[in-house]
Amino acid sequence: MMKNKPIALVLLALLIFIRNTSGSSQDDQGQLQVGFYAKTCPHAEAIIHEVVRRAVVADPRNAAILLRLHFHDCFVEGCDGSILINNDLDGELKAAGNAGVAGFDIIEDAKARLESACAAVVSCADIVALAARDAVSLSNGPFYQAPTGRRDGRISKMSLAADLPDVDDSIEVLKSKFTQKGLSHKDLVLLSGGAHTIGVTACFFLQNRLYNFASTGGSDPAIHPLFLPKLKAKCPLNGDVNVRIALDRTSQFIFDDQILYNIRGGFAVIASDARLNDDDDTRQVLVSYLRGSKRSNKTRPSFKEDFTAAMVNMGKIDVKTGSKGEIRRVCSAVN
Repeated sequence: MMKNKPIALVLLALLIFIRNTSGSSQDDQGQLQVGFYAKTCPHAEAIIHEVVRRAVVADPRNAAILLRLHFHDCFVEGCDGSILINNDLDGELKAAGNAGVAGFDIIEDAKARLESACAAVVSCADIVALAARDAVSLSNGPFYQAPTGRRDGRISKMSLAADLPDVDDSIEVLKSKFTQKGLSHKDLVLLSGGAHTIGVTACFFLQNRLYNFASTGGSDPAIHPLFLPKLKAKCPLNGDVNVRIALDRTSQFIFDDQILYNIRGGFAVIASDARLNDDDDTRQVLVSYLRGSKRSNKTRPSFKEDFTAAMVNMGKIDVKTGSKGEIRRVCSAVN
């Protein structure tokens, strides 16, 4: 027995080492999962849904605002709620690409209610992701299971937002920016163009497209000739750049596939949407969803199903889980 004791001690130590290192790895590289708060804050998703529902009923524009907030959060430092941090000196929200991003009051409202129900449990990053999901659903879009378990980042710097996708980016640049985030050309079409089925933009973002496209002093030739004078009438040269214009001219508050037909037909409002029709890769994805394409109704992919898959993909960008990050007490400031 004494001879076997050293061997037993070594085996025990080895088992403890394996268990500890495995636990550490799981903690540092934890995975998102559907229903992450089922035990720790069982009513979390219902609380967020109710806050979003009230916001969208009060102003239907809030749906697109929350969807855009999630996109802009994920593209800078990952989906970690860093865009919510109120850093007056150098916050990422001050980056040019984040102009007009809003919805912070809705997120803070949800956070306050969650803190009352289960303090220091639900991250601001997850609130943003779930709010975007509910905003889509409340706009006649699909409801989908959104994995949660993100933790909040502690860094928010304007310089980190320098590479956000821009309305005047070429299709090559847009593809590169999405690829760098682990997203496909299909995700680009769905998230950059498809998401614009709801919401508005400002004339500020149309100035180059209407009056100095590609530094030529002219307009984007991709704009349908019947649509160009209408855009110019709403956004005249040297006019008010804060005037809002619907991204989908026929159904700005309803989540549907009309935006894809608009892009294909030359009725895209912003340049980055129009560029999706310029490139072979993205055009093939775009056309695949359209009625009258070579695909039959049975083989044509579902825009809504693929959009939800793209949203889940985006929601996984550089997430912080396990021991990384924190759970903020308020979303506008680190603990």
